[in-house]
Amino acid sequence: MASGTSDSVDTDLAKRLDQAEAEYKLKASEMARDIILDAMMHGATDYTAEYTVSTITLPNENVKGSVIGQGGRNIAAFERATGVEIEIEEGNTIRLSSFDSIRREIARRSLEILIRDGRITPNRIEEVVSSTQKQMDQILVEEGKNICATCGVYNLDPELVKIIGRYRFRFSYGQNLGIHTIEETKIGVQIAHELGLSEEDIQFVRLGCLLHDIGKVVTEEEGTHVQLGVELLKKFGLPEPVISAVAEHHEDKPFSSFISRIVWIADAISGSRPGARYEPHETYVKRMKVIEEIGRSFPGVLEVFAFQSGRDVRVVVKPDQVSDSELTLLISKIRERLEKEAQYAGQIKITGIREVRATDITKAK
Repeated sequence: MASGTSDSVDTDLAKRLDQAEAEYKLKASEMARDIILDAMMHGATDYTAEYTVSTITLPNENVKGSVIGQGGRNIAAFERATGVEIEIEEGNTIRLSSFDSIRREIARRSLEILIRDGRITPNRIEEVVSSTQKQMDQILVEEGKNICATCGVYNLDPELVKIIGRYRFRFSYGQNLGIHTIEETKIGVQIAHELGLSEEDIQFVRLGCLLHDIGKVVTEEEGTHVQLGVELLKKFGLPEPVISAVAEHHEDKPFSSFISRIVWIADAISGSRPGARYEPHETYVKRMKVIEEIGRSFPGVLEVFAFQSGRDVRVVVKPDQVSDSELTLLISKIRERLEKEAQYAGQIKITGIREVRATDITKAK
């Protein structure tokens, strides 16, 4: 009798534990949704999509002739002084082309000054560009201070603040890096508060959000923006939790702390919300097509699939033509080709898949 009672109690206790666990899971999901939604409300900013096209409309044909100069000498002098290519389009429009957004901004400001001044000669071009470059240094410092202050970060190294000022002139799919950083920091800090993190950890989250994409404005070195960002922050002696958050915000490494997870979540919310980013459909399709065609060009490849806007590529090979050891070498070769030809700003993860199947059918009785 006692044994039967004990079994009944154990069964009842197990049911109660299962019920309590289910209730806690439900409450945890609801709380997580509330935290995320509340953080997004705090992080909401007035946002207008901006695009990375630097164009100037000239007042008339005479000005176009002055910009070009005799035999194109003024254009040649301007391109030499700024490092930016000038393209004369139909009508009275001039397009300025450069991979470096700071150079492009210096060129735009210099050209506007020259047009207003009316004196466009090779010597005058050099004078104006040199003066604008000096002014740009101060503009970057002021922009950096504004971004840091809005994010609640102070007392950073002045040179690092100046680098942060470049955010103002950097775009990713139409989303301004400065606005994205401010928005992400507000979201990340709010999540940290809701989770009850210490003031020190909240400050680490704040710094991680502010600096997570700083590698994108480092144009002097080669590497992914994650690698460049980590190296830069080590140079300036930032705390290890902040460096780890930057190193892990694209999941290149496993998350090492709550701080890294919060920075990743805040970045994903700001970057993926509707209206945050823009890319012409034709450009998107062309990039994906190029990436897949490069992969398919190798012998033994059965199919290639590009995901995540080209950041994740899956290569399926023919198992009878590519062995396990050959697969590693093939993926390495595809990576090298993508680095040279894909013209993709960022890191691409390539995964090789070699699947062998054996099928047999039983005889019908």
